[in-house]
Amino acid sequence: MAAVSSSVLPPLSSPSGIKNRSNGSSLLVPLFIVASPKQSKFRPPTVVISSYNSRNGTVSDSKKELLESYGLDPDEFLAQPSSFSKSRRRKEAEGAGRGKRNSPEQPSPPPRTTHKLLQVLGGKARRKKLLSPKGMDVRPMMEVVKGAAFDILQVAGGCPASLRPGRWLDLYSGTGSVGIEAISRGCSEVHFVEMDPWVVSKVLRPNLEWTGFLDVSMIHTVRVENFLERAEQFVDKNGQVDYISVTPPYTVVDYSILMGQLSSSALVGENTFIVVEYPLRTAMLDSCGSLVKITDRRFGRTHLAIYGPTWAQKKKKKKSENSVLTVAAMSPLHMESIR
Repeated sequence: MAAVSSSVLPPLSSPSGIKNRSNGSSLLVPLFIVASPKQSKFRPPTVVISSYNSRNGTVSDSKKELLESYGLDPDEFLAQPSSFSKSRRRKEAEGAGRGKRNSPEQPSPPPRTTHKLLQVLGGKARRKKLLSPKGMDVRPMMEVVKGAAFDILQVAGGCPASLRPGRWLDLYSGTGSVGIEAISRGCSEVHFVEMDPWVVSKVLRPNLEWTGFLDVSMIHTVRVENFLERAEQFVDKNGQVDYISVTPPYTVVDYSILMGQLSSSALVGENTFIVVEYPLRTAMLDSCGSLVKITDRRFGRTHLAIYGPTWAQKKKKKKSENSVLTVAAMSPLHMESIR
């Protein structure tokens, strides 16, 4: 066991002792020396140091002399740990500030704008231009697809010049171009379902005002899924619809779920026609509830399927057969003139 030597530190009142704390200085003071019983001449005695922090950071000459009298280096033992910590914290704060200043700010989204690229293809409002949003926020039905859809519906309904009068439900309406085309060609009432308030206020409603169809239109600013869930309430108030157009954004819709909702919906009657635009490599059933698929055509990467009552499918077949018979009955001279 190590023995404690009898060397005693100078009293506190001595010039080389500890000064009063009121001066705010910091001091590291050797309390006692621990030495082994057989101290080697090559091994210096172990010194235990006690310290307290300084308030003003100054070091007097008497303190240096005290440490030197015990063979200690004043510069080593009088270093201020607090100054190092403060310096490190300051550097970290400056680094964090530089990082915050140099980090790129998130760009604000550009303002949404519109342009007039669409038009009504037939009927009362033929050739009137319609607003549509710039960019890919809303993807209107292509005009070639829209024209083909209405031509097929008019023939299937038994009136090639116009649509049979009735109510139209335009799901995922966006610009409203499909529902507006329906009113222009003979529909008496159209219900538009569009969830984006900006599209409703800046695109859909202005298009209805411009074409003069706002009085025969009803806008439902809700999600299509929520609207279909409340279909019975709609039917109790308005009755079943005669036409339904489905032109959803391709990437956010599960067509199997959507068509399943429509097939069991109270909105669909025995004489309802459903127009569905869908992307390439999407499987569509041959029927939707009691309705059968009348046609399924491809336009590039877009497909168009139309479901309707069985009597409409027969009329379409009869129309095709009559066209074939008419061509076959033409004289060779007439066929040559056509060529």
